[in-house]
Amino acid sequence: MDNRGLGPADFLDLDRSIAAGIFRGLSYPWEALPLIASFVAGILSDPPEGYRLLAPGVLVAEGVSISPRAEILGPAIIGPGSEVRAGALIRENVIVGSLCLVGNSSELKNCVLFDGALAPHFNYVGDSILGSGSHLGAGAILSNFKSDHGEVCLRLEDGTSIRTGLVKFGAIVGDGCEIGCNSVCFPGTLVGKGTTVYPLCPVRGLVPAGAILKAEGVLAKKREGGKGE
Repeated sequence: MDNRGLGPADFLDLDRSIAAGIFRGLSYPWEALPLIASFVAGILSDPPEGYRLLAPGVLVAEGVSISPRAEILGPAIIGPGSEVRAGALIRENVIVGSLCLVGNSSELKNCVLFDGALAPHFNYVGDSILGSGSHLGAGAILSNFKSDHGEVCLRLEDGTSIRTGLVKFGAIVGDGCEIGCNSVCFPGTLVGKGTTVYPLCPVRGLVPAGAILKAEGVLAKKREGGKGE
């Protein structure tokens, strides 16, 4: 299948997640979302070395820091050196990689955080994937459900769209992305590697890699050093 440069490896370094096996053979990264639950169940049934059960259905690695005021319902896997701060809520079918941060009032559900991904303040990450080293600014939301409750489609730059077959699908945020404070990714958003989204932006469809998305919907390319043109 011609995936038009929308394959998992176009957005994600698959060597930087314990969940790399989910993406094997997939044409599009969102096809991994319905597979998270079974993958988590498999890991729970045969935990890797260095992981232990913190509670039924909650597997944590060495060096994980979890506030006693956080709530982890599970099933969930939390990788080495990650931190879960007070007020965080981790719901069902969540994979948090190594050196990740889930912070105050952030909620995770049916999602994968690749190594080094950060959701530190008032974030919602539902039915989504955060690439390695990506960062959500305070209040950034990955909305996963359309107001009409219909199928989520990916809107492309040429005006066409791809049907995903999913009713719940938030965003694929590529490696090294910065999503600004109080921005909202609409259902079915793909953000390319290394892109920066300004604060207060509505984000929808496909945002290309290495770009800057401004609040007015204006796209700029990054110059060397990461600044916009």
